[in-house]
Amino acid sequence: MINLAQELQGVKTAAMAGHIRPDGDAIGSCLGLYLYLRENFPEIQVRIYLEEIPKAFQSVYGVDEICTDYSEDVSYDLFFCLDCADERRLGAADKYRKNAKHTICIDHHVSNGGFADVNYIVPDASSASELVFTVLDEEKIPIHAAEALYMGIAHDTGVFRYSCSSPQTMRIAAKLIERGIDFPSILSATFYDKTYYQKQILGRALLESMLLMEGRVIFSAIKARDMKFYNVTQSDMDGIVENLLQTSGTEAAIFLYETGTNEYKVSLRSKNLIDVSVIASYFGGGGHVRAAGCTMQGSIYDVVNNITLHMEKQFVHCS
Repeated sequence: MINLAQELQGVKTAAMAGHIRPDGDAIGSCLGLYLYLRENFPEIQVRIYLEEIPKAFQSVYGVDEICTDYSEDVSYDLFFCLDCADERRLGAADKYRKNAKHTICIDHHVSNGGFADVNYIVPDASSASELVFTVLDEEKIPIHAAEALYMGIAHDTGVFRYSCSSPQTMRIAAKLIERGIDFPSILSATFYDKTYYQKQILGRALLESMLLMEGRVIFSAIKARDMKFYNVTQSDMDGIVENLLQTSGTEAAIFLYETGTNEYKVSLRSKNLIDVSVIASYFGGGGHVRAAGCTMQGSIYDVVNNITLHMEKQFVHCS
């Protein structure tokens, strides 16, 4: 556990960043901590760095204060790394970590070996947002910070459907609701509501999906030309792999989308048997036991063949 008040003693400037291609937890944990510090430590100049925010989160309070420009060279007294398994996943923001006088990492990825001066890493936690909540003074959490933290927890738990949702997770979510947040609107705006084009690309992915390994694995892929045709971006791919996994009889889901010539962003999900974090880590990525990802080179056939080979080894071990 981190004593946040103690860590902030003598700090005049602080910044924070989450992982590249920020999702709900990266955004929620960063915004939650940022808004808390801004409210309770006004003497500290605070900045938040994240890559371009997906459209689903554009209406979240405080998003307009996120800095997506990394051109300025600044040395902060304190730098927080949130929801980030290693320094490479900070992307361009890693230069601020390197130049900071002191660094703190708050994360829940099992692959995080601890790369900051102070590391608060709990792989069993549902999310970085849950961990951020535990280091804050509960009574001093502003309502907008509570909204951000609730959003982060909800997204990384699939709205409390995944096995990472512990009793502690549910108690924290209840405490955030008790702060007076409009949680139905938060979930609708950032999790459930999809654009017409997002629905179309999801339909395409489901229509062209295939069952592999005697129906134990479901797979689908979207090429760059398809993304262009449907007028969607990388952030619009969120949620497709979870939809694939909701197929009766399957244990794991593989979803790819093309990010360059013979380059694919790979999302992996599993239900009970497969540890996808091990597979993603082998190919240079990372994540959690039931949800992980990586970037791979080659044809679609090459990528899927390599991944299923590793899945087969785990299936054999489990049998």
